[in-house]
Amino acid sequence: MAGDTERIEQEIAKAREDLANTLDALAERANPQRLADDAKSRALATLQTPAVKYTIAGVGALVLVLVVRKIVS
Repeated sequence: MAGDTERIEQEIAKAREDLANTLDALAERANPQRLADDAKSRALATLQTPAVKYTIAGVGALVLVLVVRKIVS
């Protein structure tokens, strides 16, 4: 009987420790600052791809040409 009580107490302590670890991991994953940093990193990585860089440059050049034509006209 005493062995069962000790075993149950150990299982409860282990379950509490596992739950605390799970909650810590969830808190870290849901940290707004970390989520913002991850989103920023992904956005910067996307902007560094050649397709995106050249598209943005092309659109910028087109806008510049249109503005200059509007001013000159």
